[in-house]
Amino acid sequence: MPLLEPKPGALRPNGTAGPAPDRVPDRLAAGTPRALRTELTGLLGPEKVLWKVSDLVRYATDASPYRFVPQVVVVAEDIDDISAVLSYAHGKRRDVVFRAAGTSLNGQAQGEDILVDVRRHWTGVEVLDGGRRARIGPGTTVLRANAALARYGRILGPDPASAIACTVGGVVANNASGMTAGTTRNSYRTLSSLTLVLPTGTVVDTADPLADEELARAEPALCHGLMAVKAEIEANPALVARIRAKYEIKNTTGYRLDAYLDGTTPVEILRGLMVGSEGTLGFISEVVFDTVPLDRELTSALLFFPSLPAAAAAVPLFNEAGALAVELMDGNTLRASVSVAGVPADWALLPKETAALLVEFRAPDAAGRAVLERRAAAVLPALELVAPVPSVTNAFTGDPRTISGYWKARKAFVTAVGGARPPGTTLITEDFAVPPSRLAEACEALLALQEEHGFDAAVAGHAAHGNLHFLLAFDAAKPADVERYAAFMEAFCRLTVERFDGSLKAEHSTGRNMAPFLELEWGPEATALMWRTKRIVDPDGILAPRVLLDRDQRAHLRGLKTIPRVEAVADPCIECGFCEPTCPSEDLTTTPRQRIALRREMVRQEPGSPVLDGLLGSYGYDAVDTCAGDSTCRIACPVGIDTGALMRDFRHRRHGPREERAAALAARRFRGVEAAARLAVAAAGALPDAVSDRVLGAVTAAARKAVRPDLVPEWLPQIPGAAARRLPATDRVTATAVYYPACVNRIFGGPAGRPGPSLPEAVVAVSERAGRPVWIPDDVRGTCCATIWHSKGYEAGTRVMANRIVEAAWGWTAGGLLPLVVDASSCTLGIAHEVVPYLTDDNRELHAGLRIVDSVVWAAEELLPRLEVRRTVGSAVLHPTCSMRHLDDEAQLRTVAEACAEEVVVPDDVGCCAFAGDRGMLHPELTAAATAPEAREVVARPFDAHLSANRMCEVGMDRATGRSYYSVLLELERATRP
Repeated sequence: MPLLEPKPGALRPNGTAGPAPDRVPDRLAAGTPRALRTELTGLLGPEKVLWKVSDLVRYATDASPYRFVPQVVVVAEDIDDISAVLSYAHGKRRDVVFRAAGTSLNGQAQGEDILVDVRRHWTGVEVLDGGRRARIGPGTTVLRANAALARYGRILGPDPASAIACTVGGVVANNASGMTAGTTRNSYRTLSSLTLVLPTGTVVDTADPLADEELARAEPALCHGLMAVKAEIEANPALVARIRAKYEIKNTTGYRLDAYLDGTTPVEILRGLMVGSEGTLGFISEVVFDTVPLDRELTSALLFFPSLPAAAAAVPLFNEAGALAVELMDGNTLRASVSVAGVPADWALLPKETAALLVEFRAPDAAGRAVLERRAAAVLPALELVAPVPSVTNAFTGDPRTISGYWKARKAFVTAVGGARPPGTTLITEDFAVPPSRLAEACEALLALQEEHGFDAAVAGHAAHGNLHFLLAFDAAKPADVERYAAFMEAFCRLTVERFDGSLKAEHSTGRNMAPFLELEWGPEATALMWRTKRIVDPDGILAPRVLLDRDQRAHLRGLKTIPRVEAVADPCIECGFCEPTCPSEDLTTTPRQRIALRREMVRQEPGSPVLDGLLGSYGYDAVDTCAGDSTCRIACPVGIDTGALMRDFRHRRHGPREERAAALAARRFRGVEAAARLAVAAAGALPDAVSDRVLGAVTAAARKAVRPDLVPEWLPQIPGAAARRLPATDRVTATAVYYPACVNRIFGGPAGRPGPSLPEAVVAVSERAGRPVWIPDDVRGTCCATIWHSKGYEAGTRVMANRIVEAAWGWTAGGLLPLVVDASSCTLGIAHEVVPYLTDDNRELHAGLRIVDSVVWAAEELLPRLEVRRTVGSAVLHPTCSMRHLDDEAQLRTVAEACAEEVVVPDDVGCCAFAGDRGMLHPELTAAATAPEAREVVARPFDAHLSANRMCEVGMDRATGRSYYSVLLELERATRP
């Protein structure tokens, strides 16, 4: 047994709400049934089959109000895997559901049998025809695709609010559109071609000139069936007219019947049918989009109105003026948005009846923008505008930061409002469309209906296109609440169809919650054609049963998930998945959403449940140990949930008293610990590399086994040599700032074989060169930013070091008179922000008087304007650290790099390296998984310099790429050296 084994039961929830009605049953405590697991492992290999109960639970949740637990999860790598799974499902009469990002709002990404993950291995963007087209893997996020296209002045037509997380495959499968796509820029209209795998395993590339000929040979019955339906529709003029009319407004309810009218061959019809088919007709393995121009000249306004109908009445005026986007937000939405960073705090005081329109005009150039500005200005006098709080301006602006803030508030509609819902309630997101001319009338009717059924919903939407969203919260554990929701849904659907002839789903696709109402909207004749289409393409019904078509009139009430209360920091989570793309452990173990979903399942279980024991058995490694603790999830989360902080708290809970005492003692005696660490690194450097790597690898492996793998770092060949024993001499009298070399830069040296000064020497030299000399205090050794303890959850040790560094910094800076310049971004973050909760009241006051500056910011703002750049490298690739994202100083890193290199590249797949101090040595597999996408980009071409701003992140990138990363300040010193 390891010397410091985690406290048993430390992660067990303090209380359980179970047994909850929707808890995972005991029969799944051992995970996937043995026969199913054995057969799929033999077919695909063990690394592609996820079978533990924790795997099944974490994949049972998406952004919808539903929860269905799969029997097994398959991580498919290629089309061969997809075909193998489909063949197996046919032979065994099993069901298959495809899942990418899991951001769907209606349960499309959930299944009760075989669930196939088609995100992890299905990414990639190939820009074609100078950006006019793009070939994209279905697991690629919309944000990532647009980043690649932006260099060419192009973007995708669909622009869903979930672009940060949703994948292109999901966008096509749901015909998601967004703020500006409307009916002309959505997937159906901008998809050039796609490659799909039919339920039989037949692969169809719709761009292949021979595709129809090959499909006719492989699937004659399918081809005949599709053409027969086409002929039947075209022979019925009334039905043709009805279909055309339905798509004059946004509509994603049911299968896209106009595919039969727009397509002339089976392949063309299939191409159209796949859009919005929600994985029920086949798997989309690749898409080619026709892109749209990225107009960069913007003018936008957030205009406030006394009521929702008043705002809706103004929409046609802006449509006529040429606005590309007109977004509606009601008072509930605006008030909830105060949780979003950058949103004015006084929005919390807005009257409930207030509503706002976010209006945006876009032009390709300044002249075009000027024309649009005049049109916009001409509309304003006719509007009934109000300014209920001081921050409201009701004016158009071209300021990028202001415009970005408006859109952050709008895009956070679901998550911010959902995060503000009463604890323990389930969130329902509805999405419908009416003719834009009747939007104001629809708003009034919706408000009345909500009041009648006792709901106080939040409303927002794409007003320019008559498309509204609203959110309802209720307790799915209470039958009376479920019946109240059911009554509302029945009334709402009838109102939308019978009064407005609207679309029950405008852009979120049909999903489980609207499938029972399909015939209400389309009528029996068209609905029968949709069922017939399903039988033609998927005669055995193996793909996504009950997701789009369901004859059960209460199907939308099946599988509603309860939301048991867990730790307070995680309670607001609506499981939207926005956090997942930024999570370093996404492709290794779990994501923030999954960590919370697993925690909620623990609470659903009753004490002693075998499922609870199974979840606890996996949670330590899968959730706690392999969390990088970088907290970038908090930045991505619209309600600011910091799952990294929660995992650090769990680490603390696992510590025994002896472990906490040892950590606190190390903090108190850190001067000796620091000296010993530097000496050990120096001793290792004195040995030949092969010998030191072998010996130290064996020693640390034994120590990890004896103590605990999560406490003792593993020796890595990329560990740098020791830093110089002495720091550079400096003068306090002439100093314009206090320079604090972080302990990592006092222990470890720079890249092996790179000539020139150390980082402390470079900072001192370049500051002197700019006429802004710095001073290094004599007593910096033995101090630290406290991140070593904070990241591991050692509260006593964190408290010791946090107070020590603040007291020392107060003295060094003469009571805050001079700035404290810190040369590692994570340490800057630690001293500036993370130490604060651990300070005494007196030291918190001292801390408030300190000016803590990252060395990169110091260089960009204080040094660079005073320096002469004498030489540059041709190209440099940057690795901005996650700490820099928190500090919001990535722009300064780029500024310094651009002074030193003719070309500066930040990889599109840049992310947290997960080295996280020493976590990359505790769990090297975490850094390997986190850095893989970025590393592939970096090694695809040569660079003259590989730059960052944190020594251990540089080590992590060294290990990932085989390239030598070093501080951008070292390059600045070289570039400006006389």
